[in-house]
Amino acid sequence: MVVGAFPMAKLLYLGIRQVSKPLANRIKEAARRSEFFKTYICLPPAQLYHWVEMRTKMRIMGFRGTVIKPLNEEAAAELGAELLGEATIFIVGGGCLVLEYWRHQAQQRHKEEEQRAAWNALRDEVGHLALALEALQAQVQAAPPQSALEELRTELQEVRAQLCNPGRSASQAVSASKK
Repeated sequence: MVVGAFPMAKLLYLGIRQVSKPLANRIKEAARRSEFFKTYICLPPAQLYHWVEMRTKMRIMGFRGTVIKPLNEEAAAELGAELLGEATIFIVGGGCLVLEYWRHQAQQRHKEEEQRAAWNALRDEVGHLALALEALQAQVQAAPPQSALEELRTELQEVRAQLCNPGRSASQAVSASKK
């Protein structure tokens, strides 16, 4: 089952839009029934919308300066309720888009912080490795020269010879091991 292929935020957005349509319908019904809502909320935007629409149509048809009659109260209330319902759906959809944008930005910031932290950890690791390299180089430079190593080998062979033949002297064992 592929869960990551279908973002849950988009599903939530669609759900909110579907819920906002019945909400807009309820607002329309309340606007039609309430006198206050009708008078102060629905009628002014409806009359303005009607005036702009008719003025634009008249200018397109070539009639200039024509007086536009306002809508009757019933038609204006209906148009205002429709405008209010559409505005509700538009505001809910726009709010969902803004929230999605903020969520995406937060995810982007979180991703950048993780990358920055990983980069800093790698930089610290490189620094530690550089210090370890310097320490190893110092150890190599402080190591005894080859002649000292030859002396140590000779001593080691003497000790082995003494351990293998406890009755022989050390000088005899060395001369025997060189042959």
